[in-house]
Amino acid sequence: MNQNVEDFIRSNREAFDNKQPSDKVWFKISESLFAGRSSSRGLLYWRAAAILFMTLSAFLLFNRWSETKDSRLVLNEFKDVESFYIREISHKIELIENTSESETGLNGFTHDFQQLEAMYEVLKDEMRSKPSKKVKDALVLNLLIRIDLLNKQLEKIEQQEALPEGEEKESKVSA
Repeated sequence: MNQNVEDFIRSNREAFDNKQPSDKVWFKISESLFAGRSSSRGLLYWRAAAILFMTLSAFLLFNRWSETKDSRLVLNEFKDVESFYIREISHKIELIENTSESETGLNGFTHDFQQLEAMYEVLKDEMRSKPSKKVKDALVLNLLIRIDLLNKQLEKIEQQEALPEGEEKESKVSA
Protein backbone atom coordinates (compact mmCIF):
# COMPACT_ATOMS: atom_id res chain seq x y z
CA MET A 1 0.00 0.00 0.00
CA ASN A 2 2.91 2.33 0.74
CA GLN A 3 4.12 1.79 -2.76
CA ASN A 4 0.74 2.75 -4.18
CA VAL A 5 0.70 6.04 -2.24
CA GLU A 6 4.21 6.91 -3.33
CA ASP A 7 3.41 6.14 -6.96
CA PHE A 8 0.25 8.24 -6.76
CA ILE A 9 2.15 11.22 -5.31
CA ARG A 10 4.89 10.98 -7.95
CA SER A 11 2.48 10.78 -10.82
CA ASN A 12 0.31 13.68 -9.55
CA ARG A 13 3.12 15.84 -8.16
CA GLU A 14 2.36 18.81 -10.36
CA ALA A 15 -1.19 18.89 -9.11
CA PHE A 16 0.01 19.13 -5.50
CA ASP A 17 2.71 21.77 -6.11
CA ASN A 18 0.40 24.56 -7.23
CA LYS A 19 -2.05 24.10 -4.37
CA GLN A 20 -1.81 26.26 -1.23
CA PRO A 21 -3.36 25.33 2.12
CA SER A 22 -6.20 27.59 3.21
CA ASP A 23 -5.82 30.27 5.90
CA LYS A 24 -7.78 28.08 8.24
CA VAL A 25 -5.11 25.37 7.96
CA TRP A 26 -2.26 27.85 8.60
CA PHE A 27 -4.16 29.23 11.61
CA LYS A 28 -4.48 25.74 13.09
CA ILE A 29 -0.79 25.08 12.46
CA SER A 30 0.29 28.32 14.12
CA GLU A 31 -2.12 27.70 16.97
CA SER A 32 -0.62 24.28 17.59
CA LEU A 33 2.91 25.72 17.41
CA PHE A 34 2.18 28.50 19.89
CA ALA A 35 0.07 26.34 22.19
CA GLY A 36 3.33 25.49 23.95
CA ARG A 37 3.81 29.22 24.65
CA SER A 38 1.53 29.06 27.67
CA SER A 39 4.20 26.96 29.39
CA SER A 40 6.78 29.47 28.22
CA ARG A 41 4.84 32.12 30.18
CA GLY A 42 5.69 30.18 33.30
CA LEU A 43 9.28 30.20 32.13
CA LEU A 44 9.02 33.95 31.62
CA TYR A 45 7.84 34.37 35.22
CA TRP A 46 10.69 32.22 36.48
CA ARG A 47 13.18 34.30 34.53
CA ALA A 48 11.71 37.51 35.97
CA ALA A 49 11.85 36.03 39.47
CA ALA A 50 15.49 35.01 38.93
CA ILE A 51 16.39 38.51 37.73
CA LEU A 52 14.61 40.04 40.72
CA PHE A 53 16.41 37.65 43.08
CA MET A 54 19.82 38.43 41.56
CA THR A 55 19.18 42.18 41.70
CA LEU A 56 18.04 42.01 45.32
CA SER A 57 21.02 39.84 46.27
CA ALA A 58 23.43 42.26 44.62
CA PHE A 59 21.80 45.19 46.41
CA LEU A 60 21.97 43.50 49.81
CA LEU A 61 25.56 42.39 49.22
CA PHE A 62 26.56 45.93 48.26
CA ASN A 63 24.73 47.30 51.32
CA ARG A 64 26.52 44.88 53.62
CA TRP A 65 29.88 45.68 52.03
CA SER A 66 29.16 49.40 52.43
CA GLU A 67 28.18 48.93 56.10
CA THR A 68 31.34 46.90 56.73
CA LYS A 69 33.41 49.63 55.13
CA ASP A 70 31.64 52.28 57.23
CA SER A 71 32.10 50.16 60.36
CA ARG A 72 35.83 49.90 59.78
CA LEU A 73 36.00 53.66 59.20
CA VAL A 74 34.09 54.34 62.44
CA LEU A 75 36.37 51.95 64.35
CA ASN A 76 39.51 53.59 63.00
CA GLU A 77 38.22 57.07 63.82
CA PHE A 78 37.29 55.97 67.31
CA LYS A 79 40.70 54.42 67.99
CA ASP A 80 42.37 57.78 67.33
CA VAL A 81 39.88 59.70 69.48
CA GLU A 82 40.02 57.10 72.24
CA SER A 83 43.81 57.16 72.49
CA PHE A 84 43.76 60.96 72.80
CA TYR A 85 41.10 61.03 75.53
CA ILE A 86 42.62 58.11 77.44
CA ARG A 87 45.94 59.98 77.56
CA GLU A 88 44.10 63.07 78.85
CA ILE A 89 42.30 61.05 81.52
CA SER A 90 45.51 59.33 82.60
CA HIS A 91 47.30 62.68 82.85
CA LYS A 92 44.53 64.20 84.96
CA ILE A 93 44.38 61.17 87.27
CA GLU A 94 48.14 61.40 87.69
CA LEU A 95 47.84 65.11 88.57
CA ILE A 96 45.18 64.33 91.19
CA GLU A 97 47.19 61.48 92.68
CA ASN A 98 50.33 63.63 92.87
CA THR A 99 48.72 66.41 94.87
CA SER A 100 49.60 66.23 98.53
CA GLU A 101 46.05 67.15 99.58
CA SER A 102 44.50 64.28 97.68
CA GLU A 103 45.00 61.38 100.03
CA THR A 104 41.56 59.92 99.26
CA GLY A 105 42.04 59.80 95.48
CA LEU A 106 39.08 61.31 93.72
CA ASN A 107 37.33 62.51 96.94
CA GLY A 108 33.82 61.19 96.35
CA PHE A 109 34.08 61.12 92.59
CA THR A 110 35.40 57.57 92.67
CA HIS A 111 31.97 55.95 92.57
CA ASP A 112 30.76 58.07 89.63
CA PHE A 113 34.04 57.55 87.84
CA GLN A 114 33.87 53.78 88.30
CA GLN A 115 30.28 53.72 86.99
CA LEU A 116 31.37 55.65 83.93
CA GLU A 117 34.23 53.21 83.38
CA ALA A 118 31.81 50.26 83.63
CA MET A 119 29.44 51.89 81.11
CA TYR A 120 32.42 52.57 78.88
CA GLU A 121 33.38 48.89 78.86
CA VAL A 122 29.82 47.87 77.95
CA LEU A 123 29.77 50.42 75.12
CA LYS A 124 33.18 49.27 73.95
CA ASP A 125 31.93 45.67 73.74
CA GLU A 126 28.99 46.93 71.71
CA MET A 127 31.40 48.81 69.45
CA ARG A 128 33.40 45.63 68.84
CA SER A 129 30.33 43.59 67.97
CA LYS A 130 28.26 46.21 66.09
CA PRO A 131 30.26 49.31 65.29
CA SER A 132 28.14 52.35 64.52
CA LYS A 133 28.31 56.12 64.73
CA LYS A 134 25.83 56.19 67.63
CA VAL A 135 27.95 53.87 69.75
CA LYS A 136 31.07 55.86 68.86
CA ASP A 137 29.34 59.08 69.91
CA ALA A 138 28.24 57.48 73.21
CA LEU A 139 31.81 56.34 73.90
CA VAL A 140 33.21 59.79 73.18
CA LEU A 141 30.55 61.36 75.40
CA ASN A 142 31.49 58.97 78.20
CA LEU A 143 35.15 59.96 77.86
CA LEU A 144 34.23 63.66 77.87
CA ILE A 145 32.13 63.25 81.02
CA ARG A 146 35.00 61.49 82.77
CA ILE A 147 37.37 64.30 81.77
CA ASP A 148 34.84 66.83 83.05
CA LEU A 149 34.62 65.02 86.41
CA LEU A 150 38.41 65.01 86.68
CA ASN A 151 38.57 68.71 85.77
CA LYS A 152 36.07 69.52 88.53
CA GLN A 153 38.12 67.51 90.99
CA LEU A 154 41.29 69.35 89.95
CA GLU A 155 39.49 72.70 90.39
CA LYS A 156 38.37 71.64 93.84
CA ILE A 157 41.93 70.69 94.79
CA GLU A 158 43.25 74.01 93.44
CA GLN A 159 40.64 75.90 95.45
CA GLN A 160 41.62 74.02 98.62
CA GLU A 161 45.30 74.76 98.02
CA ALA A 162 44.51 78.46 97.47
CA LEU A 163 42.69 78.80 100.82
CA PRO A 164 44.73 79.82 103.84
CA GLU A 165 45.31 77.02 106.36
CA GLY A 166 42.69 78.19 108.86
CA GLU A 167 39.93 78.46 106.29
CA GLU A 168 40.86 75.09 104.83
CA LYS A 169 40.29 73.35 108.15
CA GLU A 170 36.92 75.11 108.56
CA SER A 171 35.82 74.13 105.05
CA LYS A 172 36.80 70.49 105.72
CA VAL A 173 34.87 70.46 109.00
CA SER A 174 31.76 71.99 107.41
CA ALA A 175 31.93 69.57 104.48
